[in-house]
Parts: sequence; C-alpha cells; structure tokens
Amino acid sequence: MTNSRRITEHARVPAGRAERLAHIGWLVGRMAIGGATERARRLGGLEPNPGHALLTSANARRLVSCLSSMRGAAMKLGQLLSLETDDLLPPEVAETLASLRDEGSAMPPAQLRRVLRENWGASWESRFGEFDFDPIAAASIGQVHAAKTRDGRELALKIQYPGVARSIESDVDNLATALRLARILPGDVDFRPILEEAKRQLRSEANYQTEASHLRRYARLLEDEPDVRVPSVHDELTTESILAMDRLLGVPLEDLCGAEYTDAQRDRAATLLLRLVLREFFDFHFIQSDPNFANYLLLRDGRIGLIDLGAGYEAPRTLCHRYARMFHAAIEEDRDALRSIAQEIGFITTSDDGAAANGILDLIWLAMEPFQHAGRYDFGKSDLPARARSASMSLVFEHSLWRPPPPATLFLQRKLGGTFLLCARLRARVDARALLEDALNAAAKLANSRPEPAKTSGVANA
Repeated sequence: MTNSRRITEHARVPAGRAERLAHIGWLVGRMAIGGATERARRLGGLEPNPGHALLTSANARRLVSCLSSMRGAAMKLGQLLSLETDDLLPPEVAETLASLRDEGSAMPPAQLRRVLRENWGASWESRFGEFDFDPIAAASIGQVHAAKTRDGRELALKIQYPGVARSIESDVDNLATALRLARILPGDVDFRPILEEAKRQLRSEANYQTEASHLRRYARLLEDEPDVRVPSVHDELTTESILAMDRLLGVPLEDLCGAEYTDAQRDRAATLLLRLVLREFFDFHFIQSDPNFANYLLLRDGRIGLIDLGAGYEAPRTLCHRYARMFHAAIEEDRDALRSIAQEIGFITTSDDGAAANGILDLIWLAMEPFQHAGRYDFGKSDLPARARSASMSLVFEHSLWRPPPPATLFLQRKLGGTFLLCARLRARVDARALLEDALNAAAKLANSRPEPAKTSGVANA
C-alpha cells in the first residue's frame, strides 16, 4: 500500500436485505430483457447459435455493475465465479467478469463516519493523530484507510461495508438463483454443497476478529521465513467490523510484471509463493485461500508482505495427508496410485464410467505437470492453462460431467491453481519439483517424530 494510490469514486453500499434483494431482482430483469433482445437479433439471422442468448457481453456488464454496487458476499461470489468458470464462458463474457476482480468504489463519507461511530464511539477521532478519509484500497467486503495514532504508529484500517455480515445467506442464495436464471450456473447441477462452503468461508471473512487471529497465527507459522512479513494486529482498535494492523509500505506484487524488474526478482517471488503453498498444505494445514495479487505487497526492503488473511482456511489433516500422497504419486508417475487417491478424496466417484474416470485422472495428471518437470518449469511460456481448459471442456461436453469438486477441496484447489496463475503472470521459472520434494521430506520427518504414526501414515508414506 503506497501513499500515491487513493480511491476517490464513492457509491453507497446497500445495507438492508430488502434493498440488496431489490438490486438482484433488478439485475435479473435487466438480463432477461437483454436476453430477449439478443434472441430476437439471432432469430433475425444475425447469429446462428442461440444457445447462450443470456451470456452476452452486455449482460456480463450488467452483472458486474450490479455486484460492484452491492459489494459484500454478492461481489465476493462474483469474483469467485470469474476465477472458476472462465473456461466455460464465451471469451468476451469471461473478460468482462474478470474486471470484477479489480472493481471497487468507496463508501460515501457520511456512511463511513456512521460505521466508525458505531464501532469506536462518537469521539473516535481523538484516537488518531491523522486519519485519511480517502481509502487506499477498496474490495468486496471492505475498504482500507491509512491512519496514524497519536504516538506515531502507522496503521492500515480495514473497514467493513455495512450490512455485509448479516446479508451473506440471502446474498449467496439470491445471486445463485439469478445466475441460474441467466444460465451462467447450469440448472441441473447441485451446487448446494459448494454454496454452503462459500457461506461458511464468507461468514469467517466477515468477522475481522477472526481475521486478526489468522494474522497472528500465520505470523507465528512464518517465523522461520525471513523473506515474508505479516502485519501485526492492534487489538485495542479491532472489532468485528474494523481490523487495525501495521501499515506495510510497498507496491503491489503485480508491479513485478513491469520491465523495471528482473527475471531473477520474478523467479524469486514466485518460488517463495509456491513454497508457501506447499508448507500450507503439508506443514501448517492452514491455507490462505485467496491467492490474488491484491493480497501481496512487494515491500521496500524486498520482502513480500501478506496483507489479507480473511480467507484463512483450516484444512482437514486427513485431506492434507491424501494430497501429499497424490503429489508423491504424480512425481513418481504412478497412475494407479493416483487413481486410488483421487477416489479417496472424491474427485472420482463410483458413478463415473471408465471414460469419465480416465478423463478426470488426465486432468489431475495435467495439473501436476509443474511438479513432474525436472528442473525449472517455465510458467510464463507454458500453455498449461489452455490444455487444462480443453481437458475441462472435454469432461463437460464429451462425458456430460459437470459437477463441482468435493467441497473440502475447494479452497486447496483454489490456492494451488491461483498460485500457478500468479507464477504465469510473473513469467517465472520455478523448480517446482525440488520444492515439492523438500516439502514432502519435511512433512515425513515431522510425521515420523510424532508419537501416533498411524494418524500420520499418509504423509509418512509419501
């Protein structure tokens, strides 16, 4: 977060459930009108394929506009959608939805002051020597302000939009219904387990005291990582709706993509990010499950700052052990073992016929490619995302297999896939196999040192 960036565009956040439902109802109506117009245009012979009449770039812009104005769980779910379904949407629609990841406008000053009074009392300004009313960042759940205490400490204050926490259930349900009506989510697929997991995670993210505990926990876990910094929490100013932490000074990690930085700097950052993923999986069993550039800073001293732990996820140890075995089977090129573990995790089910099961296994095998490669894997030159997209499309259209992943794996998959995308954006070359072997060996040593080997045999045998 630097002093140069300010969010100056303001838009009131709809805080009541009825008001938020009205926004989604307006969206559905506008998209229906847009779809009817598109169908009429296509019936006139201008477009031979009527299959995606509602999935137009105009309707995608309407969706982005609505979710951006609502913020909260609705916008967060839309951001997740933009990451998870761009391989199944028309390119122009996927591109428009992707802009949602960067959308964000600030609360009007009057609404902001109301939130501050409700959390800190009428005389809240007496706590600070300086308070910048123009936020330095604005996202789906809250906006960030720079401030300085009377004794000179520089703070970053994450301030939650009003109504976010109490509208999670209705936002997710109503938006899912709207997306089904718009045929963005298929009507014959049961997304309820995924939506329930999304609600659970969003409830956690909407409690900033929970995020404060995640920050403290992650800082302890990273005590032996000198190149990473996690901001300290200021408990006296932190509430469920406001998170007060040290302000880390630097530039967005995405700036590393610029020509002023070297390949070596990009490779170093990507190697660190991928090593952290593997430690989260096999050592911490605690995942920072939102790997996008906005959650990382390149600090002035060259370290990487982790500034958002709202999406912290307590990963089941049994699942982490199975992932360790899955990764080990991949680097050993043991396809039979990989199939067995995929069945244990739930990627392959008893209802899958042979061709579908092999298709799923092919996709998992493909995802393991960076770890199977000997030496440094060139993420920037790899066409792995395109091949993975093609394999996913094959599962959907050739095998009629469109189902969400097992809910327990959702955030692990998101972290791994998202980190691969960060490495690709950085055009980085990383010895992923060496990182994985080190992580598995460390996990095995830790497992062997415990008094209950039966509970950790999955990792020990990896």
